[in-house]
Amino acid sequence: MMEYKGYIGKVEFDDETGVLHGEVVNLRDVITFEGESVQEIRQAFQESVDDYLAFCAQRGEEPEKPYSGIFTVRIPPELHRTITTKARFANKSLNSWMTELLEQSVEGAVRVG
Repeated sequence: MMEYKGYIGKVEFDDETGVLHGEVVNLRDVITFEGESVQEIRQAFQESVDDYLAFCAQRGEEPEKPYSGIFTVRIPPELHRTITTKARFANKSLNSWMTELLEQSVEGAVRVG
């Protein structure tokens, strides 16, 4: 994992070609990069992010920001009712209750960043 200006890059090695391939993973827009060494892949990652930001500026568009903190999950109505009820019994909003539940579920897992 690499981070630059808030963008996170994931790198994989292609054994067949001997090339490192990377992709920015924390946004919907597609940003890729490649190199043949750690130094080259790091430089290519930073240049790709800078190119993306410059391209957006040139077009007068706001670049996509890495994660807003908002995501939509579709669940069955029965589950929605159950979790809302549990949150209310805990005297919490559904958002805060779900945030706590998600944080607990990832504790001990490998954290990004």
